[in-house]
Amino acid sequence: MFMIQRELPNDPSSISYFLGCISQSKSVAIDVHLEDIDWFIDQAKQKGVEISHVIDTHIHADHYSGGKELAKQTGAQYLLHESSSAKFDFVALKDQQSIHIGNVELKILHTPGHTLDSICLLGTDHTRGPNPWFLLSQHTLFVGSVGRPDLRGKEVEMAAKLYDSIHNKLLTLDEYIEILPGAKAGSACGVGISGKPMSTIGFEKHNNPVFKLSKQDFISQVTENLPPYPAKMDEILAANSDD
Repeated sequence: MFMIQRELPNDPSSISYFLGCISQSKSVAIDVHLEDIDWFIDQAKQKGVEISHVIDTHIHADHYSGGKELAKQTGAQYLLHESSSAKFDFVALKDQQSIHIGNVELKILHTPGHTLDSICLLGTDHTRGPNPWFLLSQHTLFVGSVGRPDLRGKEVEMAAKLYDSIHNKLLTLDEYIEILPGAKAGSACGVGISGKPMSTIGFEKHNNPVFKLSKQDFISQVTENLPPYPAKMDEILAANSDD
């Protein structure tokens, strides 16, 4: 298995991922930015792999997605959760479904809260063993923080969903699971995010301050002191969801 954590030069707070299986020449691109399409194609050529899957973990509000266009250029499947509001054709992912990229398995965890269609990806490298070892937590769980719940309105309702997603699905995972988030300090998608690009379930469970809160206090805290909306948010949401 190979994995590359990609930080865009013009937006180092946002993180995309490229990972796959060299032995079976398959790979997956996750949360691709529009301006980064050529980078993913070049990386696939360097690794000698086909981009077989492209995943957006939700309809993004902070950047223009290159997922659909990358899939078009490479012949890959373009995947979103089945609850996505996208107005174009995509391969619909279901909660608890697994997809296989050669020896790499990604299990879909539907984690509504940041958005209704948010997912996390629980990863296993079957060349190493049968147990998962990393979680692409994207904009649901950050290092030291959580995703903001207000980008589509109904922030109190969404904050409650975020609490349930994190406590019922993510924090029940083994403590050694590595957390690889979709953003770090400076992102408009959360408050108090660490500059550290990774953590573990165990460390966050014991040290992330919002996990010491009751559900009501969690809702209150994550709906207060929110950062400004991402620039051009409405325009970006429309571009990322329209045909």
